[in-house]
Amino acid sequence: MAKNNKQVQPTDEPIALDVQLSKSEAFIEKNWKIIAGVLGVVIIAVVGSYIFKNYMANKELDAQKAIASAQIAFAQQQYDQALNGDGNSKGFIKIIDEFSGTETANLAKLYAGLAYASTDKTDEAIKYLEDFSAQDDQMVSPAAMGALGNLYVQKGDTEKGATTLVKAADKANNDAVSPVLLLQAGQLYESLNQNDKAVELYNKIKKTYFRSVVAQDIDKYIERATK
Repeated sequence: MAKNNKQVQPTDEPIALDVQLSKSEAFIEKNWKIIAGVLGVVIIAVVGSYIFKNYMANKELDAQKAIASAQIAFAQQQYDQALNGDGNSKGFIKIIDEFSGTETANLAKLYAGLAYASTDKTDEAIKYLEDFSAQDDQMVSPAAMGALGNLYVQKGDTEKGATTLVKAADKANNDAVSPVLLLQAGQLYESLNQNDKAVELYNKIKKTYFRSVVAQDIDKYIERATK
């Protein structure tokens, strides 16, 4: 009897394993379409991401080549050509459309906004500067926000303009740009008879940006706003 028991035991595990394998095979066979679908989505996502990155890299390079002529025209204050091109080269407007999603197209929005502002087309300037996605820098993006703030003032929305200038100053957070923007915002608040806000900004210049040129004369602004 002992021998029979020993002979039976070795056959139990393979049978159990066979059962488990058959169950797995049945599950896979039953759910193959679902599994294949999930695998397909994963593969498409990975390959698609790779293709998109390479596509965007090539698109970015093409955009950078295309914008060069418009940048030259802008520097020469030929704003219409910078915006619309000259027939042989693309302007900022076309670059924004054709190379949507690239960093260069985003930069073109900034250029377009400034070009329209320079030709007194305030609504168009605001549109493109609002569409411009600010980057994590302390000069270009704050300057763009500062320009937008000034345009709001031109449109008659002085408080929105002042608020935008303060945001731009905070984003810049440096002695070169921030005190200039804060001083301008303070003067706007004074024009709105909100002298408490003006004094707050002037004191910020005095305490935080005391190394700046603007800070050297800030006491006279504080004195004026506190009278």
